Order: sequence, then structure tokens, then C-alpha cells
Amino acid sequence: MGEFIRPYLEPIAAWFNTLPIPEVVTHWGHPLMMGIVIVAVGGSAAVKGWQIRRSEDVSDKNESAYWHKKAALWLTTFISLGWTGGVLSLVMQGEPIFESPHFWTGTIAIGMLMANGALSITKFLGRDSLRTVHAYVGSAAIALLVVHAALGINLGLSF
Repeated sequence: MGEFIRPYLEPIAAWFNTLPIPEVVTHWGHPLMMGIVIVAVGGSAAVKGWQIRRSEDVSDKNESAYWHKKAALWLTTFISLGWTGGVLSLVMQGEPIFESPHFWTGTIAIGMLMANGALSITKFLGRDSLRTVHAYVGSAAIALLVVHAALGINLGLSF
């Protein structure tokens, strides 16, 4: 599949390669920015999500829900954009795409985040059991993103 899409991405990568972007930014910019997103935005979404479930105070629940919704939406957006940036970075560096465990963990994490967002849009169909599924899928997605980050560092050190 990577070889199918590479010809479409190479002109974009070639254009970016004409810009005076230092090699260190091309190589480590994606992991640095995505690491910040995972820790700051993902951590905030996870903490606020669990505060909704654990708090007895309605005011605290409402405030946590407000921030959880925003953080989760931004997390999904930034991780999805980062996915495209990471793939493009690999093309710019002449590396294989869609082959590493890092690619697959990122793809699966995006799927989990999107499925969780879709579940929340339905208001969990009014079921507490689906609200619980949402909490654990979200937590698993964050855990997977931590594994994803470790795999990305390993990938970056390999070339």
C-alpha cells in the first residue's frame, strides 16, 4: 500500500524539501510535537474524563465534561493531522511508509479515538455500559499512544 500512495506524496515531499527546513526538524519535529500533544492534550482529556466518572459534585462533573469534550476533540484532530505529517516526513526522508509498528499503532489509535468520539455523539445511547466502554477505550487509546511514542523514538533512531 505504501508504494501505491508514495507517488502522490513525493511531489509534496519534494516541495517541502526545497524549503530551508533543518534536517533535525524534518527528522524529529513530528515526534516532538506529537509527544507534546499526547502528554498535554491526551493527558488532559484522560484526567478530565475520569474526573467526570469519579466526582460526586455536579458542578465539577459539568466543568470536567466541558474540558474533556474540548481536549478529546483537539487530541483526535492533532493526532490525525500528525499522522499525515509523520507519513509525509517519512516520504521526505526516503524511508518506507506504512510498514512500521509505529504506523500501525498510530492508525489504530486514531480509529479508537474516532470510534470513541462517535460513541459520545450518540450520548452513549443512554446506557451506562456504553459510557463505561467509552472510558476504557479512551484510556486504552492513550496507553496505545504512549506505546506509539516509544515505537516512534525507536523508529527515529533507526535511520
